[in-house]
Amino acid sequence: MTADLIYSDATELAELIRAGKVSSVEVVQAHLDRIEAVDPKLNAIVTLVDGVLDAAKAADEALSAGGEIGPLHGVPFTVKDSFDTAGVLTQRGSPIFKGRVPDTDATSVARIKKAGGILLAKTNLPEFSYSTESDNLLTGRTNNPWNLDRTPGGSSGGESAAVAAGMSPFGLGSDLAISVRGPAAHTGIVALKATHGRIPMTGVWPRVPRRDWHVGPMARTIRDIALAYSLMAGPDGADGFATTPREFDTGLGTSPDRPVRVGWLVDSGLGPIDSEVAATVQKAAEALQSTGARVERVGIPALERDNPLELFYRQHVMEVKPGFKEATTGHEDQMFKISRSMLAGPDTSIRDYVLAEQGIERLRDAFTEYFQQYDALLLPVVPVPAHEHGLTQFTINGQTVDAAHIQTATIPFNLTGLPALSMRFGTSSEGMPIGVQLAANWHAESIILHLASLLESVSPVRDRHPNI
Repeated sequence: MTADLIYSDATELAELIRAGKVSSVEVVQAHLDRIEAVDPKLNAIVTLVDGVLDAAKAADEALSAGGEIGPLHGVPFTVKDSFDTAGVLTQRGSPIFKGRVPDTDATSVARIKKAGGILLAKTNLPEFSYSTESDNLLTGRTNNPWNLDRTPGGSSGGESAAVAAGMSPFGLGSDLAISVRGPAAHTGIVALKATHGRIPMTGVWPRVPRRDWHVGPMARTIRDIALAYSLMAGPDGADGFATTPREFDTGLGTSPDRPVRVGWLVDSGLGPIDSEVAATVQKAAEALQSTGARVERVGIPALERDNPLELFYRQHVMEVKPGFKEATTGHEDQMFKISRSMLAGPDTSIRDYVLAEQGIERLRDAFTEYFQQYDALLLPVVPVPAHEHGLTQFTINGQTVDAAHIQTATIPFNLTGLPALSMRFGTSSEGMPIGVQLAANWHAESIILHLASLLESVSPVRDRHPNI
């Protein structure tokens, strides 16, 4: 029964609890037992919430009393430690914030709680959420449940490892350049970075600058992602980017009356891509075509003209420095290597900053044109399956690239604010998950979720859970 509970998705757990087939206490206890059993190997959990079993008992009593319940009533969830959680440690992966306990929940956390979710634990991340490896001076390094010598990615690597290993049915992460989608690909789960502003960033740090930051759900099934997204999306009256009503969607709905048009690519400005990753994307394209979608290979010349990774570093690093300096002044001895290198780097010149802004505008224009012809874009999430810890460069198809190359396929959708989803669709020769990425037009999340559901239904993946 315990094994069934830890690998049941949140939707099923909620149904079981509502039907009285299992109690919230049993579900929460199963996940606590799983954390005790495997987290010493993974180091994904940084804080367990006090009184979580009492909260589960209260949920069971409320159900018995016939009170009004939400769609996630009694279901546990986890949250990346950059999200404020009322009365629960939120230390942002840094000794500078050791012992910090906020008074209020981040908007996204509050909305999941309102739906009946029970906060179980906080998960590990890089210092300040600024790395593709989840490691820091305060809570250490997280390992990948598929292979402890490999990274689960970053910055939401603790969250991805926790969900993949059955320590949590679903959770919340944040995404600056890769940070929910990359970790999801590395650990074989699902993550959605919705259109910029869809889910408020209120209570998530760093909040400034917010132009590239997104909150995103992470889970093991598409239906859990869709449910969590529907609960978290919409204005909160505090985040000035979150202005679009949750119901607004520019997609075709869940049952389009014409074939969905999908372009796919594994090159066109993405740089070198591992052959197994490229083959998985092609198999996903063929699978979508078999479901009735109209699929063809495409190129996006703007990705070749303007390197999105270079645009990002010239724009965002310049904008984040003031906030980093404010947070770290007087605490320089408590900074990890990523923050040190970021602050030590040269400032972007005004000329290069303006050129980067213009390059980002060209990317937006190019995607606007693309989505006049296609409903979605299918491409890799990361250029290689999960790699060893601490690598500073990769050799892919004989070409050596900097470790920052891991973000090449994800970062365009942060710069432009387009929605994008990562899901598993293959397995490497070394037994590591391989993901694919689906992107769509602004506010067209329904298209992504529809196509992802189709892919999930025809997925060739058999080993869905790590043997840990």
